[in-house]
Amino acid sequence: MGHKILLLEDELNVGSTLAERMKLEGYETRWCSSAAEALSAIESDHPDLAILDVQLPDGSGFDVARNLRSRSPRTAIVFLTAAGTPEDRIHGLELGAEDYIVKPFHTKELLLRIRNVLKRMEYIREVREPAPGSVGIGRARVHFQEYLLEESGQTHRLSHKECTLLKLLHDKRGSVVSRDEILDLVWSEDEYPTPRTIDNFVMRLRKMVEPDPENPTVIRSVRGVGYLMEKTK
Repeated sequence: MGHKILLLEDELNVGSTLAERMKLEGYETRWCSSAAEALSAIESDHPDLAILDVQLPDGSGFDVARNLRSRSPRTAIVFLTAAGTPEDRIHGLELGAEDYIVKPFHTKELLLRIRNVLKRMEYIREVREPAPGSVGIGRARVHFQEYLLEESGQTHRLSHKECTLLKLLHDKRGSVVSRDEILDLVWSEDEYPTPRTIDNFVMRLRKMVEPDPENPTVIRSVRGVGYLMEKTK
């Protein structure tokens, strides 16, 4: 079977059309029309990707995403919604969404974005962490398979992008990872990321792994090229 996709869409015509189209693309698709139905499906199906509407008859897609992130951290999230204000977009991305698509949309574009998200997810799923199940990075311990980072007695839930970026730097520690390689593996071309986007993600990771985030020694910048994670001595 193909990747499992959960589609949460309460509009009958949109939901039925998208579900059928995704099935034709080879995806094992479960269409839900309410938040309650989606939460039940998440518990039983553990989908690879959840496509969530925000405005629902029995709640908010944002609440579903928050619940999903705690129940099934490996499930990627894409919002597909008419709620397109900058505040809505920011909130969705802060919840760990891989993409935020505003209605109306083109089905071909949506399918392309789905493929890009699933391709990026393969990196973190195929390259498994070595025993004993976690790695030390700076002052933190990271559990890549669970998307968790522990530091100073606190546990942080990493988003897919944060986890993939950290895994990429760790896998290639001791070598410079260019911004082009980071963009290719962590972001898709249709997201139009800028170098500043990468810098902001690195800054957030540094706050969790660096002994002194203002003077980074674990994830170093290489001017004009990208980033380098130092090898553990």
